[in-house]
Amino acid sequence: MTTVLIADDQPLQRFGFRMLLESQDDMTVLDEAANGTEAVRKAAEFRPDVVLMDVRMPGLDGIEATRRITASGDRTRVLILTTFDLDEYAYAGLRAGASGFLVKDAQPEELLSGIRAVASGDAVVAPALTRRLLDAYVHHLPAGSGASSSVSPPPDSRLAALTDREREILTVIGKGWTNTEIAERLHLAESTVKTHVGRVLAKTGSRDRVQAVICAYETGLVQP
Repeated sequence: MTTVLIADDQPLQRFGFRMLLESQDDMTVLDEAANGTEAVRKAAEFRPDVVLMDVRMPGLDGIEATRRITASGDRTRVLILTTFDLDEYAYAGLRAGASGFLVKDAQPEELLSGIRAVASGDAVVAPALTRRLLDAYVHHLPAGSGASSSVSPPPDSRLAALTDREREILTVIGKGWTNTEIAERLHLAESTVKTHVGRVLAKTGSRDRVQAVICAYETGLVQP
């Protein structure tokens, strides 16, 4: 059973999400939050598998709420909900530790599959969409970061522990390759790819594949 906390300042929006989620045999809504402060408190209290997090809320916004929830170290993952698929707030949410994002007008089945994917530790956005997102996101990186500067950046500590193969895997993750594509193009068994991906996530401190893509951009392994 996947447990969910809904954080949105619009009661009608929360009601709609609750109705949809509770129509599923494998999902239950633990509670609702009308702002970021409530979301942080209730995430700590109920420890849901997934928080559906609206970005624009009064008081503490969804970005800061996401940062606090993911910084707590709990297993809870955050799925950002945004009005526009390339909203700058979505980039900030990903940097804050969100496991992905969906637009609010997504089809019901997209939302449900996204929640299930996040709960299982996968990215909720397709690799091609992840690449498109990061290509836009890179312009919001601080000046001097690996992806935004023509000057070679100093070695990044997140890459220090990676083997040459793992660095290669991180690079192609950043380019949007799926596990199947990695296996085919690098002539590896898919089970081996999954092992490499798991090690890359652990060594770079990435919560999931989306965070690994961000890491690949920020360290300069992938250029827009």
